[in-house]
Amino acid sequence: MLDLDLSADIQAVRSTFADIKAVVDVDALAAEIARLSEEAGAPDLWDDTDKAQKVTSALSHRQSELARITAIERRLDDLDVLIELAMEMDDQDSADEARKELAEVTESVSQLEVQTLLDGEYDDRSAVVTIRSGAGGDDATDFAEMLMRMYLRWAERHKYPVKVMDTSFAEGAGIKSATFEIDAPYAYGTLSVEAGTHRLARISPFGSADKRQTSFAAVEVIPVMEEAVEVEVPEGDIRVDVFRSSGPGGQSVNTTDSAVRITHLPTGIVVSMQNEKSQIQNRAAAMRVLQTRLLILQREQEAAKKKELAGTITASWGDQMRSYFLYGQQLVKDLRTGYEVGNPASVFDGDLDGLIAAGIRWRKRPDED
Repeated sequence: MLDLDLSADIQAVRSTFADIKAVVDVDALAAEIARLSEEAGAPDLWDDTDKAQKVTSALSHRQSELARITAIERRLDDLDVLIELAMEMDDQDSADEARKELAEVTESVSQLEVQTLLDGEYDDRSAVVTIRSGAGGDDATDFAEMLMRMYLRWAERHKYPVKVMDTSFAEGAGIKSATFEIDAPYAYGTLSVEAGTHRLARISPFGSADKRQTSFAAVEVIPVMEEAVEVEVPEGDIRVDVFRSSGPGGQSVNTTDSAVRITHLPTGIVVSMQNEKSQIQNRAAAMRVLQTRLLILQREQEAAKKKELAGTITASWGDQMRSYFLYGQQLVKDLRTGYEVGNPASVFDGDLDGLIAAGIRWRKRPDED
C-alpha cells in the first residue's frame, strides 16, 4: 500500500499562504489592476509619455504580483488532485511527482512570504544598483565585475528586465564601477539587503606568487524614483562634464560627447550615465539618480540625528556584510545573518535567493523595532 500522507505539510503551506493573501489583500490588488487597466486603455494615454510609462509599469508590476499568487493557488489545488490520483492508483511515480511538487510549492510560498515583509516606503519599486571596486587592485576590479555578473544572472533567473546605465572599465581586469537598473516589483526592497561592503578572499590569478589576496567592492542599491521632487539641486551645486561613451580598453562606442557625469559639489556624489543616445537623456537620467541619492542621504542623516539624540548610536549594517572564500573551505558567509552557502560558484551564477531571504528576515527581526 502506498504511503503518501502529506496532509500536515500541505496544511502548513496553505496556512502560510492564507496569511500572505490576507496581508497582500488580493481584492484590493485586483481593484487596483482594474483601475490601472482602465487608465492604460484611455485613447489619449500616450499624449503624456511619462504618465503613460508610469501607468503601464505599475499595471505590469501589479499584474505580475497577482499572477504569482494565482499560480500558487492553482498549484496547491492541482497538488490535492495529484495526491488523490496517486493514492487511488497506488502509483509510486505519481507519489514521487507529488512530493517534488510539494517541495517546489513550499519554496514558492516561502519566497512570497519574504516579499510580504517588504513593507517599506519604497520597497515595491524597481532598483538601481551601483557596484564600485575597492581596495585590492586588479583583484578588486575583477571582483566588482564578478558581482555585477552575479546580480545580472540573478535577474535573468527571475526574468527581470535589466538596463545597464553606466560602466567604467578598469585598465587591467574587470570594472571600476557599474550602474544598472532592475525593473521588477519589489526589486528595491529585495536587493536593498545586498547594500554594503563585500569581501573576496582567494588565491589571486593576477599575482606571480600563490598567495591569498583579499579584495573589496561596495554595492549601493537605491529605489527608482520617477520624480525626486523632495530634493532640489541648485545649478551652482553641481558640475556637469560630458564625454564620449567607451567600452572595454577605452574603445569608443560613441562618436559624440553624449555621456554625462554630474558631480554634486557639497557632498562629492558623482553620477555617470552613458546608456541613452543623447546628452539630454543621459543628463536627465543622471539627475534622477542624483536626486534619489541625495534624498536617501538626507533621510539617513535625519535618522542618525534621531539616534544620537536618543543616545542609541548603533549601526545596523556593518562595513563588511558578506565574505566570499574561494580557497580552502569554499564558502560564502553573510556576517549579519550567519547564513552560509558552501558552493560559491552557484552564488556567483546568480543563486542568491537564500542569502537575500535571510537578509530580509534578519532586518525584520523584532529587536530591530
